[in-house]
Amino acid sequence: MSDAQLAPIDDSITINQLILDPYPIYQRLRAEQPVLRVTSVGRTFLTKASDTAMVKDNPELFSSDDPNTPMKRAFLAHTLMRKDGEAHRRERMAMMASLMPKTIINYWAPMYEKFAEEYIGQLPRGETVDLFGGLAGPIAARMLGEIMGIPDATDDELQRWSQVLIDGAGNFGWRPEPFADSDKANAEMDRCIHANAERLKAAPDPSALSVMLQQDNPIAMSQMISNIKIAIGGGINEPRDALLTILYGLLTNPDQLEVVKQENKWAAAFEEGVRWVAPIQVSSRLVTADTTIRDYHIPQGDTVMTIQASACHDEELYDEPEKYNVLRNNLKHQAFGNGPHFCAGAHVSRRTVGAILLPMLFDRFPDMKIADPLMVQWRGFGFRGPINLPVKLM
Repeated sequence: MSDAQLAPIDDSITINQLILDPYPIYQRLRAEQPVLRVTSVGRTFLTKASDTAMVKDNPELFSSDDPNTPMKRAFLAHTLMRKDGEAHRRERMAMMASLMPKTIINYWAPMYEKFAEEYIGQLPRGETVDLFGGLAGPIAARMLGEIMGIPDATDDELQRWSQVLIDGAGNFGWRPEPFADSDKANAEMDRCIHANAERLKAAPDPSALSVMLQQDNPIAMSQMISNIKIAIGGGINEPRDALLTILYGLLTNPDQLEVVKQENKWAAAFEEGVRWVAPIQVSSRLVTADTTIRDYHIPQGDTVMTIQASACHDEELYDEPEKYNVLRNNLKHQAFGNGPHFCAGAHVSRRTVGAILLPMLFDRFPDMKIADPLMVQWRGFGFRGPINLPVKLM
């Protein structure tokens, strides 16, 4: 197989560009080169929705077990996110009872509603507050701690652990500093999880850690710990970033906000928000056998990167995809992935952020406004969202 038959190589796209503003790059690639080997990331980018869906739906050919990802080094574990088939299914199912719709409705939703009332109730009316640190991050951390079975971890600890794991897992440049930070966080998380495991053996509850411990044939404790860490790494930033993105979308489109309020379209506001700026932007898959994508040879051992963020902006599926439009006809998206690794926390986010927090926040502060939309900064390549959202609460 000659080099001419391989996908082209790009040496110009930098990781920093992808962190700061990847969407213009993805738009260009969808139009000009939807299959591209990107040197800085060491992956073959796939930017069209049909290609990303195809890869996720074929785990035998496109394996999650990518040995070149920084995730294993960051988490100090071979997590279920990097497993396929029965190994993945067993670990995923070990904790799924805590995330089933019935458990969410009967146990977690009422708890989240109490947290929402508490955290929103602490916000000062008439003042400008950055909702990144003032609401979205802390409440996401608190609920994640409860669901995972580590309620004694503080909001600050959980947020720090989450960001450190994200930074490590996205450290495609393999810099030593992010791994030094993740090593420290791993030691702290290990102590916390072990202590709560002893507590839950004596007093079980619906949390993920408790459910895993109570299995008739439980998975290894090391894998329970890695499952909890995976949830910490993704289960805080996803609802946090989704909330902030949706708020930005609604507050900068007041006509849409009025329709959402009048017609109770909070679910649509949620789905459009995560389509518009997908909280989880990319995923890696190891190619297990020679294959072809769009007439390009993809050799065995290559690593493809499905760009969900780009798939959610594919012009073949969406008109003006770069705009937040809660009234668009097509609200289907790949923001939560698809296939066996479909995001386990999707239903929790939809229920808590979409059905509870958004309407409660606007009920308390019906006239809140973004202090200055131009002040809002967006960051992230693997995970993305606003890193600040100053809002005047009225």
